Amino acid sequence: MSAWLRDELLRDPGAADDERRTDILALLQEEGSHRAAQVTIPGARWLTSAGAYPRSILSLWETRPTAPAVLPCGAVFDVVNVPTIFGRRMLDRLWEEGPGSGPVAMHRGRMMIFAAPGTAQRLPSLLDWEEWGCSVPPMIYHGIGDAVTVPPLAQSQDATGPRWLVAPDARHPWLPGPEVLLWSCVRAVRAASSSSVRISIFPPADQDAKVYDVSRRR
Repeated sequence: MSAWLRDELLRDPGAADDERRTDILALLQEEGSHRAAQVTIPGARWLTSAGAYPRSILSLWETRPTAPAVLPCGAVFDVVNVPTIFGRRMLDRLWEEGPGSGPVAMHRGRMMIFAAPGTAQRLPSLLDWEEWGCSVPPMIYHGIGDAVTVPPLAQSQDATGPRWLVAPDARHPWLPGPEVLLWSCVRAVRAASSSSVRISIFPPADQDAKVYDVSRRR
């Protein structure tokens, strides 16, 4: 029995006879937990900690591992929702010149960058003061009182559903704060306005290619 499952059972002794919960853990292990777009067991534990009822989320993923979940923002993480192309430029800067990123997902044609709590409140103010801020495309900020749809643990065949670009892989993943995301926004705008802009590291023919060295993440 995994340490994760053992901890969950200690919180709820009445669940000790529910051994079928190991199925979802086995699924994560079998699908390869070290891929950039694959959620690991510690990453799944981090995700469920954002909800008021972690066991309910676990039960959902146990019966429907390809189902997305709705999680609240503001306590464990905030989310900055950006247009896809600009988001890719931000990630290029974060991974090529900066500290990397935390989890990142795609949903409904936009990119969801998971950020440190408080980012949704602070980043808009920083962009207002920034010289290049007016060139940043409209963003949607999800913080306290908001909720977002997160991709499932196991990738479904539905290409239109939410999916991970950089999946959670740690119990306490590093998350960029407002200053780091401001820096990446400014770099992305400058890169787009430069005649010497480099081709994005995202290959257009294969949107699921592994493009990030997640071992560099803080």
